[in-house]
Amino acid sequence: MKKVWIGYKNIPFIGKMTFGFIFGIAVGVILGKEAEVLKPLGTLLINLLTLVAIPVIFFTVVLAVNKMSASQLGRIGWKLILYYALTTAAAVLIGLGLASWFEPGKHLTLPDTIVDQPTAPNFSDVLLNIVPDNIILAFSSGNVMGIMFLAIIIGAAIAIMKNSKDVQMNKYGFMLEKFSNAMSELFYTILRGILLYMPIGIFAISASAFGGQGWGTLKSLFAFVGVFYLGLLLLWVFVYAGFLLLSGTPLLNFFKQTKDAYTTAFFTSSSIASLPIALKSAKKAGISDNVANFALPLGAIFNSDGGAIRMGVSIVFAANITNLQLSPPDLFMIVLVGTLLSIGTAGVPAAGLVTLAAVLTMFGLPLEIVALIAGVDAILGMGGTASNVIGDIIGAAVVDKSEEKRLAKLV
Repeated sequence: MKKVWIGYKNIPFIGKMTFGFIFGIAVGVILGKEAEVLKPLGTLLINLLTLVAIPVIFFTVVLAVNKMSASQLGRIGWKLILYYALTTAAAVLIGLGLASWFEPGKHLTLPDTIVDQPTAPNFSDVLLNIVPDNIILAFSSGNVMGIMFLAIIIGAAIAIMKNSKDVQMNKYGFMLEKFSNAMSELFYTILRGILLYMPIGIFAISASAFGGQGWGTLKSLFAFVGVFYLGLLLLWVFVYAGFLLLSGTPLLNFFKQTKDAYTTAFFTSSSIASLPIALKSAKKAGISDNVANFALPLGAIFNSDGGAIRMGVSIVFAANITNLQLSPPDLFMIVLVGTLLSIGTAGVPAAGLVTLAAVLTMFGLPLEIVALIAGVDAILGMGGTASNVIGDIIGAAVVDKSEEKRLAKLV
């Protein structure tokens, strides 16, 4: 039994997810409605993801803000942040536009699930929720925007304490940083445990879904994946290539020099794991060490264009399933919220599902939709992570070129 467990753990994450999904489809098609007896195993996965969603987001943002000193938030810092915001917003818009055009999930229903007509939050509600009046209530109610606001100000406060001339204040600052690191590792350890169970949950989800829905579900999910990858193609061709051309960077040579980074990211589905290779690729592409060493770690934490496209497509996918009509103000809020939350997505496998669960909750959409999307998460994660990594390197290249031009003018 021990050998079986070790062998299971050693199977690549993508392989386990894909096998669970395909095997679940087969069981669902063979057993039909009877496969829904497996549904509780899928519900357990949803509950586990929801359990870690808030703390993972909170401590990720606290640590990210804490690592940005005042000098780093200078000229290079604001250029990178502006780049992240622009590409992420473009990614959400691409996802929303394509999903609204192709309408994946239009004729799909959740198996044996009664869904109340959800109400999307309006602009004023979201603004008021940004600053919560009760810290405990913000966490217990799952107020994601309020929790992000708290994470930002707490991270900034810790950074100020660490740089304080007061010895005691300085000591407390480093203690809080260690505490935040420890709590982050705690919940990522829990998440890694959930990832071990995830193939089983995915198997149960796909079996129960396909048992009740059959090939209609398969068609809708593959339409979802197709729209997502079409969005990635548009992002690379128009947004990424556009930034490179504007900065004067040769396209073919750049993508040739950085191929190790985005191919590694594609197969590992982890921005963090790909970071050492991304740094080597960036330097190989001629990006200066100072910019690359700052931009790529920052991007691995803050930049998630692939996740932003998935966010946009997923919200429309969920709205189509629940027959929610999205108005232009609703779409604007999705762009705003999707941009902010995608910037805080951690670079680990399945983190997109954690963030998506939080976003669906915020917009009043059923978490069962995460279960359907989780079935193809391995496929989505590969392309999304590759886009995240190449987007980080392109951001570093664009900023590096702008710094070179600035220095040339000063000479």
